Amino acid sequence: MNNPDLRPVFRCHFRGLLAAEPAPAQLETIKAEAAAAIRAGRLMTAACYRFGSELFLFCEALGEPCSPEALLPAFNPLLAPWPQNGELRRWAVMYNIYWHSVPKNAADWRRPAPPALRRGRIARLQTDKLFSYCYHHTAIVQEGLLQGDRYHSIALHENTLFSYFEEPKTMVNIRGVAEQPSPALAAWEAADPESHFIRLPGAAGNFLFLPAVFAFGQESV
Repeated sequence: MNNPDLRPVFRCHFRGLLAAEPAPAQLETIKAEAAAAIRAGRLMTAACYRFGSELFLFCEALGEPCSPEALLPAFNPLLAPWPQNGELRRWAVMYNIYWHSVPKNAADWRRPAPPALRRGRIARLQTDKLFSYCYHHTAIVQEGLLQGDRYHSIALHENTLFSYFEEPKTMVNIRGVAEQPSPALAAWEAADPESHFIRLPGAAGNFLFLPAVFAFGQESV
């Protein structure tokens, strides 16, 4: 594509498992790789968060979906292989199931200024409630009325949810209309949301905020 501003934006979510603790020098190399991918125009955003030995990586890839193994090779020897779809992966793909806005292209999605915070958090679902959660959140997305952060997305792998969003929030909804009652949200609230979650130690609600390994955007590298 001749005009880089017209490239599509792909929101990519991954889950990794540390097999070894990164040394400080390795972490600096990994951060430098993420920042270099942004400067090279391959990514708009790269953010990685940690929960114990689990890693959660969010990337906004430009032009085509990204491969974290290729983008962050310094991470590869530190990660345990993860079985997915009949093969072993260093990074398991998480499936994006919830958002408030759809990027039209790179120009449309570019932030006018760096956000104060790029935040990552996780939740665990009760296994017998997994499909209920997906059903209701898919319905909310399809309806498109509920407002939330433009850059917010939630992805799923096994029974684990990973949520990325930014602060201050840019409040929008998928339809681009003024806020109005959401029947899909009312149906979710009637389904007893609290019963869907396994409460994680230290969480103030159903989601637990995670410390960032790194969190970069085009505005900050």
